[in-house]
Amino acid sequence: MKRPVYILCSTLAFLSLISFTARGDETDTLPGRTAVHENDTLPEGIIATAEETMPEISDPVELDFESNLDSLLNLWYVRNAPRRIRTEPLGDSSDFVIPSFPDSVYIERLARLPSVIDLSFNNVVRNYINVYTVNRREQMEVMLALTEYYFPLFEQILDYYDIPLELRYLPVVESALNPRAVSRAGATGIWQFMFGTARMYNLTMNSLVDERRDPYASTHAAAKYLKHLFEIYNDWTLALAAYNCGPGNVNRAIRRAGGSRDYWSIYYFLPRETRGYVPAFIAATYAMNYYTEHALRPADLELPLFTDTVIINRNLHLMQVAEVLDIPVSMIRDMNPQYRRDVIPADERPFTLRLPAGETTRFVGLADSVYAYRADHYLRRENLVVAPGRPGVMPDPPAGRSQLNYTVKSGDNLGFISQWFNVRVSDLRHWNGISGNLIRTGQRLVIYVPSDQTNYYNEVNNLSFAAKQARVGRTPSANRADVTVVSDESGEFLYYTVRRGDTLWGIARQFPGVSERDILRLNSLSNANRIYPGQQLRIKPAG
Repeated sequence: MKRPVYILCSTLAFLSLISFTARGDETDTLPGRTAVHENDTLPEGIIATAEETMPEISDPVELDFESNLDSLLNLWYVRNAPRRIRTEPLGDSSDFVIPSFPDSVYIERLARLPSVIDLSFNNVVRNYINVYTVNRREQMEVMLALTEYYFPLFEQILDYYDIPLELRYLPVVESALNPRAVSRAGATGIWQFMFGTARMYNLTMNSLVDERRDPYASTHAAAKYLKHLFEIYNDWTLALAAYNCGPGNVNRAIRRAGGSRDYWSIYYFLPRETRGYVPAFIAATYAMNYYTEHALRPADLELPLFTDTVIINRNLHLMQVAEVLDIPVSMIRDMNPQYRRDVIPADERPFTLRLPAGETTRFVGLADSVYAYRADHYLRRENLVVAPGRPGVMPDPPAGRSQLNYTVKSGDNLGFISQWFNVRVSDLRHWNGISGNLIRTGQRLVIYVPSDQTNYYNEVNNLSFAAKQARVGRTPSANRADVTVVSDESGEFLYYTVRRGDTLWGIARQFPGVSERDILRLNSLSNANRIYPGQQLRIKPAG
């Protein structure tokens, strides 16, 4: 059996962001030893030494992790965040300084975490902490938001295999929680599986499906592999190192270190790209637990926090689901990244489809309509390739009309925009080369309006959603049953009365710029599934 090899893109890029000096300050220590500043006070039970300095690390590095972070920020649910991704505290930020702490604070905080995995602190860990909390704050806030989506899944599966729940932080290092992450060596998915290793753990990979990208299936495979590695070494830091570079490299490092099975003793005998892997994991564990102390908070994302799955037993195209259920196809793709060409090939075996909570009930009720919707078109072989969108040929301006551009805002759709500019939806599609209903926040749309009304329509770009609706005689209270607009001491709010069949995601979707998290927070709710008909929800629309 060939040894599984893991090429971990995230570790390499972290090293590209960190420089080490051969003769740093006196607090630089060997891996595994704590570092102490002169005025630091150590918590009881923590012993620190500063006897030796860290030698220079100047290994060549690769930039896979940087590209993964870039693709993370370009995912649909990040681009369509209802609010700007925030990287500094709200309010006046003119004098904002990113918090920093002495080493003793990091040591005490790590010691406070309940963990069966060794969370040693040293200068390497400190530099990785800086990457998360200083250098990559924007990506960190996106990852913090994604933990609300992924961590419950990870924790359930890790608990099933009886392995430490702290391992939920490993995909932060592996892929920046991006299920589409791909290293240049071909490691793929949120757990960065190589093709051969994925086969060993029965993940399906073919032209239509790649379960390395399926968070559920790949987490089961990763948990099995990690448990197997722990059974070999009986040490989680060695198991993590082996997950990164393979057991063969770890065994070789143990032999070269005279048989020592302590990670920090074999540190310099490991491959260069593996040395920073465990420190990066420790740093990720720290940053995910103490982000508020570093003035970070989760970004607001469009990805539903609460989801459910439905079993698919016939071939199905994601566009069929999107158009019948009126859910953006890009959202469905991001919730089901394992389907490489938008097709669920379920004629031979069943597959799962993940949807926002409550939408699975609608799917079951409309199943016949979904499967039948334009099946001859979408399931035709030549249509099984997802090509990047490209604008069509721009038509000449219609007679008597002038061109203007409209920038799509969060919460917009083609129906709203057609009303605001008094044009047909079919015209908007034709003018902008749009084949369906999908538009994205920040997209510029070409619109042709009567030449003598150009100034009037130019104003639309600068109006709030409510003002645009008011211009066409439609207000939130007039368009939504059981919604009233009231004012109280804190300003204007909407009060939405929950109806039978409502879901939190569906309610949030009706109010531009409002997320599920906003509704939960404003109404002091902890569980999105505990809303009930007749309940009044307080909502503060954006803008």
